[in-house]
Amino acid sequence: MMRTIFVLSVFLFAGFSLFAQQKTIRIKGSDTMLPLSQKEAEEYMKKNNDYQVIVNGGGSVTAVSALLSGEADLGMMSRSMKAEEKLKFQQQDQKLVEVIIGFDALAVIINPQNKVDKLTIEQIEAIFTGKVDNWKDLGGEDKRIIAVSREASSGTYGFFKEHVLRDKDFGPSVLLMPNTESIVNVVAETPGAIGYVGLAYVDAKVRTVAVSNDNGKTYFSPNIVNCKNHQYPISRPLFYYYPEKKEQLVKPFIQHVLSDEGQRTVLLVGYVPLQ
Repeated sequence: MMRTIFVLSVFLFAGFSLFAQQKTIRIKGSDTMLPLSQKEAEEYMKKNNDYQVIVNGGGSVTAVSALLSGEADLGMMSRSMKAEEKLKFQQQDQKLVEVIIGFDALAVIINPQNKVDKLTIEQIEAIFTGKVDNWKDLGGEDKRIIAVSREASSGTYGFFKEHVLRDKDFGPSVLLMPNTESIVNVVAETPGAIGYVGLAYVDAKVRTVAVSNDNGKTYFSPNIVNCKNHQYPISRPLFYYYPEKKEQLVKPFIQHVLSDEGQRTVLLVGYVPLQ
């Protein structure tokens, strides 16, 4: 009986020791980067069973608050962190580390029934600021434009506002969606709709348009080749951020993402690798 108790005690102690040795990385932020980070985490945990990697979205803004509060160890952002956001870390005496893990093309999507196949940056700006509200003014049918956007907490929203709308306000009739999947679904179900999403979210339910940044002289479609060649005009880097004090915990995972295997995953999921 004593031997049984002793063996059981050793087993329980070993179990608790293994549990205590497991490292947990909490990742939070950009919905654009969510499918990529989930896949990278899955691949990493297959080879590192002493790690648990938990990935949650919510928008790039939530990465900042989660890192500041200690809720997350690694933040995903589909835009660079703003100066005022970085200042909050300085005020807490935290040194922040920025890592670019890949690139993304921000695809402008329309309903498949729409015959318009190309737009200039200026036309897209006019649509989302409310200056143009009918497809007939853009070479399409006489149909009302339904513009669909992410909400303000999204890094995609911030990037689009800065680089496409040139920091002008979105029009009052623009529909704001809580996540990227909602944009795809609304555009797919609404003949006059137009939206913008990360390249990895484009599927057969919607159609992309080619975009020009030189007043209609040349147009480029949103795809990996055009993004990698810096020809597609609405492209952006994808960022990981972490406090320097978390480096020992998160660096092995980041090294995996930046490795040849991790960069193949970037391509597989639908983003653009660094090389």
